[in-house]
Amino acid sequence: MINPNEGAASRVSRLLSIVPWLVNRQGIDIAEAAHELEVSEAQLREDLQLLFMCGYGPMTDELIDVSTEGGRILISNAETIADPLRLTRAEALALTVGLRALRSAEGVTKSDVIERTLAKLGEASDAAAGGGAGRVEAVLDDESAEPVRARVTDALRRHRRIHLRYLVPARDESTERDVDPMRVINVDGRWYLEGWCHRAEDTRLFRLDRVEEVEILDADGHPPAQAQARDLSAGVFTPSQDAPLVALALGRGWEWVGEYYPIESSHADGADTIVELRAGDTDWVRRLALRAGGGVRILDPQSLADVVAADAAGALAAYGQQG
Repeated sequence: MINPNEGAASRVSRLLSIVPWLVNRQGIDIAEAAHELEVSEAQLREDLQLLFMCGYGPMTDELIDVSTEGGRILISNAETIADPLRLTRAEALALTVGLRALRSAEGVTKSDVIERTLAKLGEASDAAAGGGAGRVEAVLDDESAEPVRARVTDALRRHRRIHLRYLVPARDESTERDVDPMRVINVDGRWYLEGWCHRAEDTRLFRLDRVEEVEILDADGHPPAQAQARDLSAGVFTPSQDAPLVALALGRGWEWVGEYYPIESSHADGADTIVELRAGDTDWVRRLALRAGGGVRILDPQSLADVVAADAAGALAAYGQQG
């Protein structure tokens, strides 16, 4: 069926992508081509008519020539785009992992399009790499989180409150809390529970691989009316603008900090990269600077830099005494 809502630019882009496919199958029957391209014959004929207006220039001899005599497709004057589009191995691998992650994501129904695309990617990758592409698997999270996810999903389905023992790495402690589940969602390859936390009396996000214990309670789990799901389109970590601004100097090998965490600004200063970010809890910044051993230096606030310097001096003194 012809799609009357398809824009001209979108249609031309799609057509040019199938030209190499047709060029390498000169004389293919229209019905067979339509079947392989998964469009109707009427749509394909309309597409071929549009190809007459495409080419690498405005002159007549610079436009693609299409013939459909005898019900077979012949294309000429398309040599400049005759080579099929090819993915690099890295691109193919990234696409494969992404599709497999999508296939196993919560709430995604089984899709023939995903399965066909994965099959074609597997065939092409195996041919190019001598086999082995089919062994790539997408692991969305640690397998230990799967039993937790199953119990949390069950509680969500039955609208039951749950009791969690949850590890808070920033404070290196486990907390107990009752939660009304709102949704289970995957963000950046990790599973999270979003729910109304009765301890905080607010909506909270819990990483499932940090849930040490989960118990389904015999209590109504419908969140209160004021519970609002967060917008996670920008990622899980969205610091408040009221959070303290921290300036860091990132040495070679530590530039990833500016890519991993949301930052306010970034600029080069010699061999260092200077970034500014907001940290509601500065304790993780202190631990990062200590772990980096000079690779990450705190420029501001000075009080935090002084704390790190004191911690480092204390550690060195203790090491000297042990030696």
